[in-house]
Amino acid sequence: MYEFSGKTVVVTGAAHGIGKAIAQRMVREGCAVALWDHDTSSLYATVDELQRARARVSAHHVDVSDLDAVKDALQDTIGALGGVPDIFVNNAGIGQVASILDATPQDFDRTIQVNVRGAFNCCHAVVPGMIERNNGIIINVASWFGKSGRPMSLAYCASKFALIGMTQSMALDLAKHGIRVNAVCPGTITNTRMRDEADAAAVANGLPPASERVHLIPLGRLGQPEDIAKAVAFLASDEASYMTGQSINVTGGLWMN
Repeated sequence: MYEFSGKTVVVTGAAHGIGKAIAQRMVREGCAVALWDHDTSSLYATVDELQRARARVSAHHVDVSDLDAVKDALQDTIGALGGVPDIFVNNAGIGQVASILDATPQDFDRTIQVNVRGAFNCCHAVVPGMIERNNGIIINVASWFGKSGRPMSLAYCASKFALIGMTQSMALDLAKHGIRVNAVCPGTITNTRMRDEADAAAVANGLPPASERVHLIPLGRLGQPEDIAKAVAFLASDEASYMTGQSINVTGGLWMN
């Protein structure tokens, strides 16, 4: 366990899957956590679950692709947490199984709007407060698809490559302000809504689901949301105080670089 007592954190896309696991882990670490998501019913169910464990959490309905909504949510969050968050986790994202042959401009634009513009919006809103305090941690949830182009994943790959580039650029720009920026790159993670949707789309396109590709993973299993939460907690901790601009693979050895 890390020493996070008194720290505050925002997790976007926190209603389920990886985001929920990150929120749960940060609560166990002693953080006060603000959960952002556009899925209202799942969001409040997760908050109720955490509050039953006497966690200090708050819920904020927000579409991260809408900058005005992000700014409003941040102000509400500052009120709930008592100040600008110490840690901001950009986890909200969507996926699309489609190649250049069948991707629509509308679907491509929506993926970029959520995965790239969403992270930009959140950082654009929160960074000034972190600079004023001369301290902060930003963690972006990217993907190994942001390091290697994959079939039938045009928009998703483009968005995650962009997010890794943003991570590096922000790390360089913000280091002098005491702000560290890193990314986590998940591999094939099960027990998430995105995984279920991706598997259904893969099967519809004649491709194998994740459960039939386990043999490709050196560690011999699919990842769990908690595996990503562990990496996020490490990057947010003082144990990673000399790390910035990094994109850490959590892939079971599926991708190494």
